[in-house]
Amino acid sequence: MSDFDETLRSLRVWDTELPAFDPDSAPGEPLPLFRAWFVAAAEAGQVEPHTMSLATVGADGRPDVRTVMLHGADGRGWHFATHATSAKGRQLAADPHAALHFYWPAQGRQVRLRGRVSSGTPEEAYADLHARSTGALAAALVGRQSEVLGSLDELARASAAAWRRAEAEPDADADTWTLYVLEPDEAEFFQGDARRRHVRLRYRATAGGGWERDLLWP
Repeated sequence: MSDFDETLRSLRVWDTELPAFDPDSAPGEPLPLFRAWFVAAAEAGQVEPHTMSLATVGADGRPDVRTVMLHGADGRGWHFATHATSAKGRQLAADPHAALHFYWPAQGRQVRLRGRVSSGTPEEAYADLHARSTGALAAALVGRQSEVLGSLDELARASAAAWRRAEAEPDADADTWTLYVLEPDEAEFFQGDARRRHVRLRYRATAGGGWERDLLWP
């Protein structure tokens, strides 16, 4: 048996006491439950609970996925940001349907969201960019995300120049930086169970602007 296979078979999940989840007590819409679970995950010591997987569809019709950072969740939807010229930015421009996935193993919880993504205003993108660290601004100023890179030396030179500019011009703007908002029409909350009786609660948007709820088999 290889080291990989031996390691893979030795791993266990949820080696901790998992919280209970009574779906009958869940709120009538997904946002309050998401916020409560997010805070609970952070308080349980979950590392980087604000990271999430973003799935989009490429021009060839094939799915694409990567990890991004949550920038907010409110009545408009779930917020994230990237360059409009990046691969995901171009994919969202061609097909604005996307999915988000959060996994918080500290509590055996997952949240899945599907819906349509819209772009925020340039003013919102600027405010988002400048609410973050100098390093985040420098990375945005480098730009060229997803383009072919000639060498690591080329990246080092561009990054150094961007850092100098970010420190000298903290109000500098990155023209292609865009705030995106996913407005879900479907949201699923998954609570793991040690006996594999996982609880899955799905919300689906109705034509009247409300939500209907279903339990799903695990």
